[in-house]
Amino acid sequence: MTKEIYVIIMAAGEGKRMKGELPKVLHGVCGRPIIDYILCGANAVSKNKPILIVGHGEKELREYVGSRAVYARQENPLGTGHAVMMAKPHIEGKSGYAVVLAGDTPLIRAESLEAMIEYTIENGYSVVGLSTKVEDPTGYGRIVRDENGDFKRIVEHRDATDEERAIDEINASMYCFKIDSLLSSLGNLKDDNVQGEYYLTDTLSIIKENGEKVGIYCLEDHTEILGVNTREQLGDAMDIMRRRINKRHMENGVTLVDPENTYIDSDVTIGVDTIIYPGNVIEGDTIIGSECVLYQNNRIVSSRLGDRVEVGPFAYIRPNSDIDNDAKIGNFVEVKNSYIGKKTKASHLVYVGDADVGENVNIGCGAVFVNYDGNKKYRTIVGDNCFIGCNVNLVAPVTIEDDSFIAAGSTITKDVPKGALGIARSRQENKEGWVFERKND
Repeated sequence: MTKEIYVIIMAAGEGKRMKGELPKVLHGVCGRPIIDYILCGANAVSKNKPILIVGHGEKELREYVGSRAVYARQENPLGTGHAVMMAKPHIEGKSGYAVVLAGDTPLIRAESLEAMIEYTIENGYSVVGLSTKVEDPTGYGRIVRDENGDFKRIVEHRDATDEERAIDEINASMYCFKIDSLLSSLGNLKDDNVQGEYYLTDTLSIIKENGEKVGIYCLEDHTEILGVNTREQLGDAMDIMRRRINKRHMENGVTLVDPENTYIDSDVTIGVDTIIYPGNVIEGDTIIGSECVLYQNNRIVSSRLGDRVEVGPFAYIRPNSDIDNDAKIGNFVEVKNSYIGKKTKASHLVYVGDADVGENVNIGCGAVFVNYDGNKKYRTIVGDNCFIGCNVNLVAPVTIEDDSFIAAGSTITKDVPKGALGIARSRQENKEGWVFERKND
């Protein structure tokens, strides 16, 4: 595409049906707020910063989006047409095309937006609306076509006749306008409808009445245009996005034993021949190497796993953890903000927090890296080829040098030199006959 493109995103809605304080477009879908998906789509089709129409939740939106967009404020919610009017200062005097997107449609693909724009330009349309066909069109505006199948008008559900409500082709609330056509049509909008609002959909009829070409680009995949207005619809969007993400990973050589019960965020990277069992939740910008095995019911957040790492079952790898090649993080093991070296094993019931653990270390069952004194957190350093016995407490800040051995049940508060045996426990004492003497008292 060689034409200049500007993207307008409508994100001023109050979202009352979400039943919460968080602005609708900041609700998460597979690890990213809804608005992120729209911004990515905008960036895919335009080199200009998107124009974000804000209103309800403006403060939160500005804080999150920051300098990734320019802003226009809709003071009063008087409809979609009114929202786009607020963007006029940003597009007046510009040539090219304005793409208008709804801020609550996270499933729209960049390829679909590109196809709509190309369809507009190549066919000489002044505006093209995006549409799709659905089994139940209730609540959506309908695309009304003439006897030749060309665009006639868009009618909102509330304003539609029974015959029009039977139409299964719906308006996706996404458009590509020639900028001059959009600006002139906005000036002719009226609010003479059931809602008393300025409908952006009416601009298409106005442009057609001016003798300009109006087109409709119909998407085959109706899920792309699904909006999020309720928590139920948010759940639907998550389900669809999760299926897309899982499909992408499987196509790239990852084995998901049960895709329906595997939850992977959109920014996760996974290497080939990794096997993921059911119940895994992989979040944030996690990177997982090749030939790993994630047994069932782990949670991994914003961390890195090298190649051939085994995890779980029931492990929790918290943010900023780096697990190197051939390491094992076993059942009910928690790792937080730590580096685990190559071939190191923490096979079960271990907490490793704020630590740097070397290569080929064995961390015994019940070991705890004690990183918090009630005020500050400190790091523990464990060298290569160390053995940490069962039920050991390593009280940070402490360093266990290479080739050291920590006896089971020890609470280590001092550094252990290279090749040493660290013992920090009382000697066992057996009081013979004590039980029988007590019973006779």
